[in-house]
Amino acid sequence: MNTVQDPGTARTASKSAAAIDRAKAQGRAALIGYLPAGYPGVEETIAAGIALAENGADLIEIGIPYSDPVMDGPVIQAATTEALAKGFHVKQVFDVVRGITSKTDAAVLVMTYWNPVLRMGVDEFSRQLAEAGGAGLITPDLIPDEASEWMAASDKYGLDRVFLVAPSSSPERMKRTVEASRGFVYAVSIMGVTGARASVSSAARDVVAAAHAAGAERVCVGLGVSNADQVREIAAYADGVIVGTALVVAIGDGGADAVASLTKDLSTGLTREEA
Repeated sequence: MNTVQDPGTARTASKSAAAIDRAKAQGRAALIGYLPAGYPGVEETIAAGIALAENGADLIEIGIPYSDPVMDGPVIQAATTEALAKGFHVKQVFDVVRGITSKTDAAVLVMTYWNPVLRMGVDEFSRQLAEAGGAGLITPDLIPDEASEWMAASDKYGLDRVFLVAPSSSPERMKRTVEASRGFVYAVSIMGVTGARASVSSAARDVVAAAHAAGAERVCVGLGVSNADQVREIAAYADGVIVGTALVVAIGDGGADAVASLTKDLSTGLTREEA
């Protein structure tokens, strides 16, 4: 059972790293699935998260709906807009996390723009996330240079902090981000908004290589992955493959059963072929 840590006694073990390392020990990349909290409802998100974990996902990202999602593609924007219209509140993300972690062994992270965390209070948000069994935060619009409060809170409560790197990241920025991250580094494979794509950018391999060269032990690739062939392509060089839009479409079309089916299919691409 997860417990909140007192300052100075926070656990140093990373739930995200452990999940990725378990996958690696099995000769495969980790599968990371994204779901927006509260879409199409809170209970549905929990059910879909459990379905993810039971059908091949190693880690789960739960996104907090945001009114100005600058990085999200149209599918995720529509889902988060619907969740907000139905009255979703930020504090409900802890109910979603708790609902999934109480039923599965998957590492569950919250992906959020930084403003909702600031509004609640960084320490309070971190405390509640830890109490709910969450593994940590993925913060797409927060850079390490501006994250001192989050660094302190994540250490206090033993949470992973996942920062993003992109094709545009300078060597200095890459090194700083790798050093600040705990759990894994999130490699953005294309510039611009998220969304399923017909092919995965060749820049992804270069970003992963640069992050590894900068000292990252675990680098996971997101933005644009939608099928098992793309999972297979990325699993050949990345430590984890992140899928979002395709899963959001699935939950919208067929609920947890559709998420389960897609997750099974995606997981077939995770195993690395012998050289």
